[in-house]
Amino acid sequence: MKNEEDELQDLKDRVAELRRLLAYHADRYYRLADPEISDADYDALVRELEAIETAHPELRPPTGSSIPLGAPPSASFAPVRHRTPMMSLEDVFSIEELYSFWARADARELAGTPFVCELKIDGLAISIIYEEGNLTQASTRGDGVVGEDVTPNVATVSCIPHRLPITDPPARLEVRGEIYMPISAFLELNRKQTEASQRLFANPRNSAAGSLRQKDPRVTAQRELSFWAWQLAELERGPDLTSHYESLQFLAGMGIPVNPETKLVHSLSEVEEFCSYWAEHRHDLDYDIDGVVVKVDSLVVQNRLGATSRTPRWAVAYKFPPEEQNTKLIDILVSIGKSGKATPFAKMEPVFVGGSTVSQASLHNADQVRLKDVRPGDTVIVRKAGDVIPEVVGPVLSLRPPDSRPWQFPTVCPSCGGPLVRLEGESDTYCVNSLCPAQRLQRLVHFASRDAMDIEGLGEKRVQMLIEKGLLSDVADIYSLRDHQDLLKEMEGLGDLSVENLLAAIEASKRQPLHNLLFALAIRHLGKTGSLALARAKGTMDRIIASTEEELAEIEGIGPKIAASVTSFLASPSNQSLLDRLRTSGVNMNEFSPRSDLLGEEAVLEGLGSENVDLPAQTLAGKVIVVTGTLPTMTREEAEAAIRDRGGRPTGSVSSRTWAVIAGDSPGANKISKALALQVPIIDGVHFEQVLETGELPSQRSPQS
Repeated sequence: MKNEEDELQDLKDRVAELRRLLAYHADRYYRLADPEISDADYDALVRELEAIETAHPELRPPTGSSIPLGAPPSASFAPVRHRTPMMSLEDVFSIEELYSFWARADARELAGTPFVCELKIDGLAISIIYEEGNLTQASTRGDGVVGEDVTPNVATVSCIPHRLPITDPPARLEVRGEIYMPISAFLELNRKQTEASQRLFANPRNSAAGSLRQKDPRVTAQRELSFWAWQLAELERGPDLTSHYESLQFLAGMGIPVNPETKLVHSLSEVEEFCSYWAEHRHDLDYDIDGVVVKVDSLVVQNRLGATSRTPRWAVAYKFPPEEQNTKLIDILVSIGKSGKATPFAKMEPVFVGGSTVSQASLHNADQVRLKDVRPGDTVIVRKAGDVIPEVVGPVLSLRPPDSRPWQFPTVCPSCGGPLVRLEGESDTYCVNSLCPAQRLQRLVHFASRDAMDIEGLGEKRVQMLIEKGLLSDVADIYSLRDHQDLLKEMEGLGDLSVENLLAAIEASKRQPLHNLLFALAIRHLGKTGSLALARAKGTMDRIIASTEEELAEIEGIGPKIAASVTSFLASPSNQSLLDRLRTSGVNMNEFSPRSDLLGEEAVLEGLGSENVDLPAQTLAGKVIVVTGTLPTMTREEAEAAIRDRGGRPTGSVSSRTWAVIAGDSPGANKISKALALQVPIIDGVHFEQVLETGELPSQRSPQS
């Protein structure tokens, strides 16, 4: 049993190891922009060290803390000493910890004092100095005391003014903020990396940091970086400012970008609401955020509250649940999709990330596996992309086993044993056996999915069961299941009510418009958008079948590649037989409702060509419309379909091109605020049908406008 002296020595050893690890990983994060561990793992090391030093103050260094504020400046850039240190913030990871942080402050100082809530941008902290209105210097945080001179690189960021657009600028102004890479720019950058067979960038933050620290500013200029200001650090010969929020407004008035989501609030309950909202809506933005920064608004109170050796007592960072974690990559397997596409995916030790437990993630194709260079046995960084889709970012190379070997894409299908073929000029690999059991299963599941024929109750497990019972071999068999009701009711997990619900859903699917059927058929290269364009242009399946490849290629949104795939699919005798069986079963083959009032019931059942269908008046032609919230008479999907029917273009985000926002009950607050800022008309959901009919903005607007 260890004595007290041995236990203290163990703690000293652990503290030394934690300091070494933190210094190493801070250098990789801040200086090299190539972290080996996730933010959550780094935070865990920080919290462990803080806990030990708090319990044993004698182990704390004379400086007060051994937790690095950043990383020492690189020899590649000239050093810049900050007049006032660029401090770090204390992190909290729950609302309870947030309240506890402010409970430690002087309650008398906080009484009645507003707070400022800012989005915590996941980028690179930067200091920018203007003298007599001219940008004279820009530097990184560095270790908080000394940073790196990156002035030429920052000067390439288009949203940062080189000259303040005012007649009487301050003698000296220092603004601090965050350089970041928009998500759209990051995706485009990785697209170019893929085309050039270069290794992919891990995330926007690393891309921004690496781009800013290029020796050649011309490279930085090509990376589409942007900037948000979050502090006025110094002001000579300027107005007397008394609050942080006022100082941000002052910066914005001089043309310096300030995040529009920044909000002044008057209670901690409002702070909690702000944090909760953005934890849910963080992916509504075109840039990454990993939390909310909460600051005392009064500059006088900030000064009175002061700071520790490394963090202010008047500001705190509320961190969202981590979206990146490390876990073990057990194996790389291959799944076969509805069109035969062979997709590699990672099988991992389960890890909790972004609010759920993840054990699998797609690796997309052979090129992506090669570029990321992930191998079975690796420790990998897993990220929740879009808060929904798990993604393997890359390996932690320092933890790679010494006997590791690159993964090789298999040459035979894991389902049928047939050959896997990579077609010339394509990045994907396919099983070319159309009778492959895995392909058949996925085609049936896809046909019944919500975006296709929307047959509730035909999920993968039930489809597999029906295949095993000999009731399903292709999608047309779905419409013969009513002939097997008794057998269905005997199947495990299918009682009388479940069978009736399933058969009712199958019957309802017959009325789906043509574009749903086209998408459901899993024609290679033909997605939802192409299916809609094709159905809108031709009106009926018969007219599509009668069209030449050249005629289809001329349709906007189709093109030669999709046209060739569609004509090849329709020319196949087996597919022609499949369509005949679907038609005989009563599946709709028209995009628009036939004019039964003029043509009679017989014509409706025959499904005439587009010259005999009811084409809605194109009242919304060319108009971009956003639908948000719950409408009184239709679902979101039905509303967007109605907009398309009338020539409009429904989108999910508000921009300067948006003609109107249709706001039902409980609309998205971010969309409403953007519409107000851009002066886009906001129409109450009760007037939506009037908008569809007339194509005009109603005289009565939503109270929000």
